[in-house]
Amino acid sequence: MTFVLDESVGREIAERLRADGHRVIHISETKPGISDETVLETAVHHKAVLITLDKDFGELVFRSGRPHPGVVLVRLPGAAPAHRAAVVASLIFERGEELPGSFTVVSPLKIRIRRMGG
Repeated sequence: MTFVLDESVGREIAERLRADGHRVIHISETKPGISDETVLETAVHHKAVLITLDKDFGELVFRSGRPHPGVVLVRLPGAAPAHRAAVVASLIFERGEELPGSFTVVSPLKIRIRRMGG
């Protein structure tokens, strides 16, 4: 799969996903400092699921109705970067086929996948 990682996402997640064979476009490596809207447009352009730690993408998707190919919001406050990377990799391995076209929230106690158009 192809993923766009927002600047808020640490390099550990990028490295883990690349090691697992995924194509990763990490905004901090390619276009640091771009707006959230441009990050989302980048994901749309590449038909890539966006992975972020930034809740603002929820507003862009739900309130503004911006099209997207899938968003994963990682909400694991205080988690070590290696743990975040392991959780995201596990999500993709176990439920990756559900991520495109969905808004997914990963929290300490559960994973919510909300299917959407877009």
